[in-house]
Amino acid sequence: MNIAFFLTPKNDVVFLNINSTMRQALERMEYHRYSAVPLIDDSGKYVGTLTEGDLLWKIKNFDSWDFTHTNEVTLKEISRRVKNKPVSINSDMNNLITLAKDQNFVPVVDDQGIFIGIIKRSDIINHCQNIILGKQYA
Repeated sequence: MNIAFFLTPKNDVVFLNINSTMRQALERMEYHRYSAVPLIDDSGKYVGTLTEGDLLWKIKNFDSWDFTHTNEVTLKEISRRVKNKPVSINSDMNNLITLAKDQNFVPVVDDQGIFIGIIKRSDIINHCQNIILGKQYA
């Protein structure tokens, strides 16, 4: 099976640019109620995943904290503790499932590393459930 079957395209994904501010990230993640989002650079390449934990660790490590600091900190200044690996759109299901076991979503890139979307672990599980229960997608 081609992994593109599971792809949620970039246009339908909440992601952030690495040059966005911490405040922009906090507001966008809160609005969409996401605990993690993909990060891309100015050329559209996937550079990592930002998590709520990354933001909390950054706040914890400020000498004195004031919410106005969040406008001054760009996402490239925030250490990321979890390294969510992307999968190539040309990868096979084994590679996808290996990554999806440990990640809520797997970023998908093209041959040049350009971010093209994500595959959600829940979509993989739903597909497996339908196969196990004998249901097929219409």
